[in-house]
Amino acid sequence: MKDNFSNIIASKTPVLIDFFADWCGPCKVLAPILKEVKNELGDTIKIVKIDVDKNQPLANKYQVKGVPTLILFKEGKLLWRQSGVLQKTDIVEIIHAHQ
Repeated sequence: MKDNFSNIIASKTPVLIDFFADWCGPCKVLAPILKEVKNELGDTIKIVKIDVDKNQPLANKYQVKGVPTLILFKEGKLLWRQSGVLQKTDIVEIIHAHQ
């Protein structure tokens, strides 16, 4: 996963990583919000979900202490991160601010 992850975040298209867990209530709330974000922004954003329980080394590398944690990357650079549930309009604004 690590090599593949490096390739994913190296994209010129911004990549929003959603670190989540199946047992996490707020993660379930965030999932449909992220679908709406993707529907609105289309190909201008990639959204990738990463299960922290199945990808512990990656979660540790990015110091993900709570889920959900969203991290925005572009060309391999970490541009923004926040834990918790955000509304669609907030996520869209953040992505636009970093394009």
